[in-house]
Order: sequence, then structure tokens, then C-alpha cells
Amino acid sequence: MELLPEDDESRPPLWTLIRDIAVLQVKLLVDGFRDLILVPASLVAGIISLSKTKDGEPGTEFYTLVGAGKQSERWINLFGAYKNAPPEVTEKNHFGNADIDDIVSRVESFVVDEYKRGGVTAQARDRMNKAIDAIRRRREDENR
Repeated sequence: MELLPEDDESRPPLWTLIRDIAVLQVKLLVDGFRDLILVPASLVAGIISLSKTKDGEPGTEFYTLVGAGKQSERWINLFGAYKNAPPEVTEKNHFGNADIDDIVSRVESFVVDEYKRGGVTAQARDRMNKAIDAIRRRREDENR
């Protein structure tokens, strides 16, 4: 392994790199544990929010959980070591500015267009609405 020159300010010192590697491993473990908890918790919160729908307004449990997840994402700051990367690395933008939300929006637009044309998605929407109504009815029956 070649040591980085001490007088080259564009590269992080060797110990900074070692620290960043170790910290990333800890952050990956914390992030993975958080995700492991969030998978079932988000499903439960989503079902609860759907079952608490009143006058067309769903419950807030799911979005409360999403807010807590977003705060934990900022706290973990998984890729915070990127600030120590040399300029030739940080100047590259391999993926552009698009993210998964952009991709989901495109897929959603396609599905909505298919629905408007009366495609297969209309049947899927009807089935989803029936499932949501069944969950609400069960919850109402349990609360009586």
C-alpha cells in the first residue's frame, strides 16, 4: 500500500482514510439495523394508517414513522466521509441527479395512463380498494 504524500492537501491523510473506513463500517451496521426494524414497522404503520382512514383521510402513523426514518438517516449520515474525498472524485457525477422517487414517479405516470385507458391496472385498483375496505370493516367490527 502506498502512503499518500503529506504535502498533498487535495488527498485526505492516511489516518483520515483509515478512520473513514472504520466509521463507514459502523454506520453501515447501524443503517442496516435501522432498515431491519423499519421494514416490518413501516408495513404495520401503513396498515394502521389505512385502517384509521376517516372521511377519506388516512391516519398519520405511516408518515410519522417516515419522518423518524428521515431524521435517523440524517443522524447516521452514511456517506459523510465523502467530504474528505479528493476533488477528482467529487467532481464526477455518475448517476446524475435522479433518485428512486423520480423513477417511481415515472412508473406511477405509466400506471395512471394505463388505468385511464382501462387497462389491467383498473382491475388491480379495484382489488386493492376491496382489500382496504375489508381491513377497515374488520377494524370497525373489532372496535364494536
